[in-house]
Amino acid sequence: MLTVFLGSAKRFALQAASMTLAGLSFSAFAFQPLITDDTGTQGSGGNQLEFSYNEDRAKTAGNIERLYILPLVYTRGLTESLDVFAGFSYARVRSNTADGNASGGGNPSFGAKWRFYENEASGSSLAVKPEIVFPVSAERENSGLGTGKTSGKLTFILTQTRPFGALHVNAGLGRDRFRDGLSNPDSTTSRFSLAPVWDVSEQWKLAVDLGVESARAAGSTLRSNFVELGAIYSPGKDLDFAIGILRSSDNDSPRTTTNTANAGITWRFR
Repeated sequence: MLTVFLGSAKRFALQAASMTLAGLSFSAFAFQPLITDDTGTQGSGGNQLEFSYNEDRAKTAGNIERLYILPLVYTRGLTESLDVFAGFSYARVRSNTADGNASGGGNPSFGAKWRFYENEASGSSLAVKPEIVFPVSAERENSGLGTGKTSGKLTFILTQTRPFGALHVNAGLGRDRFRDGLSNPDSTTSRFSLAPVWDVSEQWKLAVDLGVESARAAGSTLRSNFVELGAIYSPGKDLDFAIGILRSSDNDSPRTTTNTANAGITWRFR
């Protein structure tokens, strides 16, 4: 999604891979299986492991790209309202274009989430989540597996409890920096999303995630809209199983449409 100003097959490969590894990577470190995060933290001394499997199918003017991603995120609660996290992902790209196949590690990342406001009476809470994205090699950047220079993201989060469950709202900014600035210029991204989550029962939650993301580089802007349907099953308070189906499309010409299926496990422990 973020690498949008290249030509031919390489442009398509980088665009599809960046959609998840760079642009929608918010989802890898969020409230599984959603892209939109919540203000929840692990509490002092709490730990969380998140593992998921994501499969994307992107189509542009007859070209089909398949992207398989395995993200792993570890979160540690430093205080009741402050978490730190570290993440890593492995990806495999399969394309019907020449030299479009690739595999390898994506950008490692490190970040924090601080819930700086909470009002129990109104059910409102606010948090901020800064994140540093560490670079990959020039070879992996050229394959569309990540950014070759240190990049970053900042997300503002609102959670509002409702009679049906909760409503989560995110507003994010990001800067993606590349080694090859001529064919792959640095880009600035912005994203706005909201996700109502219904508490169907003590064990089941259902969610809809809606959002728009734009990337600006070299004087041009690419905008993508997405919608996701998700379900979360919690057999106990420390274990979640999540599945989601996401569809996104951009305003480029030709248009890229991506369908994503993901499944994840979240384990909390002390």
